[in-house]
Parts: sequence; C-alpha cells; structure tokens
Amino acid sequence: MPDVSITRTTTLTALTALASAAALFLSALSPASAQNVAPAAALLPAGAASAPLVPTFAPDPELLSAFGGKDGLFKLAGVLVDKMRADARIGHYFEKTKLPRLKTQLGEQLCQLLAGPCIYDGDTMKASHADLNITKADSFRLVELLQASMDELAIPFAVQNKLLARLAPMYRDIITR
Repeated sequence: MPDVSITRTTTLTALTALASAAALFLSALSPASAQNVAPAAALLPAGAASAPLVPTFAPDPELLSAFGGKDGLFKLAGVLVDKMRADARIGHYFEKTKLPRLKTQLGEQLCQLLAGPCIYDGDTMKASHADLNITKADSFRLVELLQASMDELAIPFAVQNKLLARLAPMYRDIITR
C-alpha cells in the first residue's frame, strides 16, 4: 500500500481541486460583499438560460454513497467549516461569517456537485470571492483542512480524490490575488 502522506504531498492535482473547495467556503467570508453581489441568475438577460452555479457531472450513485449521501456531505461541510474558522492561517476570513449558513451552502454545493438531491443557489464562486484577496496559499490551506476533514470522517483517499477532481474547475474563480 502506498504511503498516503507521500501521495498527498506529490499530488498537485488533488491540492488544486481542494483549493477549489476553498472557494465555496471563502465565498461566505464577507457578509458585506455578499450583500453587494447579485445572484448569478440576476446577472443574465431575461429569458436567457442560466449556467449552473456548480459544475455538472454524470450521476455516480456509488460516489455519493461513499460520502454517506446528502447527510454525509452536510456532515463533511460542518466539520470543514469548523476547522476553517478555528484555523490560525485562514480563520480570520470567517470572523463575521454566519457559520450555520455557510455550512448549509457548502453542504448543498457538495451534494449538487456529486449529483445528489440538492440545489446550490448561492452566488457564483467568482462573484463571491472577487473582493476577498484570496491567495494560492489560502486556498491550499483550505484544501489541507478539507483533506483532514475527510480523513476524520474516514472517507477513503481514492474517494477524496474524486471529489477534488470535481472541485478543480472552480479553482480559477477563487484566487484573486
């Protein structure tokens, strides 16, 4: 069996994908910016088809089940948000955040990302992170905390990587500095 710590250290793709998860979490950081950003649907012309707020993938019931379904994803979101708020490096972003709302939105986003029975209706990652000055280091720290959260919930490493791969497309919208 490969050494998991070496695999994690050398898997930049996994870190990049986890950093994408940071986008969602950091999106609820600034209540002031959230008040000034219209939901993505409001930015589209009347009658235009709306783009999904979360990347869409083919349903994979086994993957959703590996996370414990909707309930497991909401539990993961709660554990992660608690870790982020308590973290010495990125916790300051969450000082004025409504943590229960962030946990709900993150749970919805993860659930929809895994083609579960949820709909994420928050802002786009780009809009919600535009004024936060998030660095690559901030995003990578969030990825580390997501991995620790998944480890705490005994989610297998291969399953973690599948989630990270689905989060990866959001990465470019999160880093603002």
